[in-house]
Amino acid sequence: MRTEAEATAGADAKDGTVRDAASRRWLLGLAAVGALGASVGWQRWGSSPDPTAAALARLWQLELPTPAGPPLALRAFQGRPLLVNFWAAWCQPCVAEMPELDRFAATWQLQGGQVLGLAIDQAEPVKHFLTQTPVSFPIALAGATGLNLVRDLGNSAGGLPFTVLISAEGEVHGRKLGATTEAELLGWAAALRKR
Repeated sequence: MRTEAEATAGADAKDGTVRDAASRRWLLGLAAVGALGASVGWQRWGSSPDPTAAALARLWQLELPTPAGPPLALRAFQGRPLLVNFWAAWCQPCVAEMPELDRFAATWQLQGGQVLGLAIDQAEPVKHFLTQTPVSFPIALAGATGLNLVRDLGNSAGGLPFTVLISAEGEVHGRKLGATTEAELLGWAAALRKR
C-alpha cells in the first residue's frame, strides 16, 4: 500500500513528465517558427537589391554640370573600365593626389580605361583649382548627389578623396578612402586586366 507522500510524488512525477513533453513540443514549435522566419529572412535578404549595383545604376543615369559648361552624361562611360575619383578643391589629400591621377589617366587611357573626377564641391572653387592644376580627364560637379553615391558605393563615412574602380561589366573591383598613387592605381588596372 502506498503512502500519501509516495502517491503525491508519483503524481508529481507523472505531471512533470507531461509538463516536460509539453515544454518539448512548445520548444520544437518555437524552433520551427524560428527556422521558418530565418529562411524567409534569408530569402528576402538574398533577393534584395545590392546597394552597390543600385548606386552604379544611378551613376549611369546622371547628367552632371561641368566646370567648363556643358553637362556630362555619365552613361558615355558605361561599358569600359572606369576609375571614379570623388574629390573637392578644399580637401588637401584630394589636391595632393590630382597629379598622380592625371599621370595614371594618361597611361590607362592608352589601355582602354577612363578616369572621371566627380567634385563634391561648388563650380567656382573647382574652376579655380583646375586653372592652377589642369587635368586631362573629365571633371563633373556632383554636389550632394555625389555624396550620396559615395556612401552607397561603400564609404559610409562620406570622407574624401574616395576612389572606385568599375570594370567594363559594371562591377566594383576596387575602392579606397584616402589619397591614391599612380603606382597603386596601375596595380589596380593590372589586376583588373588579369581577371
